[in-house]
Amino acid sequence: MSDYAKDVLVSADWVEDNLAAFQDDDPAYRLVEVDVDTEAYSGGHAPGAIGFNWETQLQDQTRRDLLSTEDFESLLGNHGISNDSTVVLYGDNSNWFAAYTYWQFKYYGHDDVRLLDGGRDFWLDNDYPLTEDEPDFPEQDYTASEPDESIRAYRSDVEAALDDSVPLVDVRSPEEFSGEILAPAGLQETAQRGGHIPGASNVSWAAVVQDDGRFKSAEELRELYAEEDIEDEEIIAYCRIGERSSIAWFALHELLGYDEAVNYDGSWTEWGNLVDAPIEQGRA
Repeated sequence: MSDYAKDVLVSADWVEDNLAAFQDDDPAYRLVEVDVDTEAYSGGHAPGAIGFNWETQLQDQTRRDLLSTEDFESLLGNHGISNDSTVVLYGDNSNWFAAYTYWQFKYYGHDDVRLLDGGRDFWLDNDYPLTEDEPDFPEQDYTASEPDESIRAYRSDVEAALDDSVPLVDVRSPEEFSGEILAPAGLQETAQRGGHIPGASNVSWAAVVQDDGRFKSAEELRELYAEEDIEDEEIIAYCRIGERSSIAWFALHELLGYDEAVNYDGSWTEWGNLVDAPIEQGRA
């Protein structure tokens, strides 16, 4: 566990040492695997881990939005998570969707939520315990807090940021940033136009993690963002659908303590579909 992130980031060793607590009916500790689908989870996951499907369980199925307060409460309560639970999240793609879920937990005021550093791949690659057993925990009464709008950016916030020269961090690949492609291969959510929001810096989500998927040190992260003149100030992170930008938001807001960093979850699939929205194309 990194010294600078003890309250938000836990190691695989720490999770392994606490597997008994994660498998107990007592809701004090809950482990949750979050993937874009649950096929990988069904094939093997950390003992005691609950499986959340990002696509069907962690977003509104009619509107393109986060879960409503009521749906968030039902999801957590039905899976045995209480307001006082220490929840550890992990998932595929170096925690893309787990970081998005972490951000949603914080949006609804869950006090003690953490990421498993390195995510599912690190757990598998280093031979930590696996099971196909799916837990069935007693239901809990869960009450969400009022949404914390201080960590979320909307289209209007981005429009205002352009006028005020607020730094924007586009965490997509250079090819997406330049407008050469609309989305990574095989991913369906796209936009009508390619490119990036004017003035944005292209600091890929992958630049904040090591080759094994674990986050870089605080010093390395500060240096990474300082190269783009991004320091402790108002910052808007975005990607395509808000999941990769959650990795950057976690690094900025939770690991470095940049309190004014926000996640624009509308991201490029909103901005790139707007009529008359300003767009730049070309490499950084």
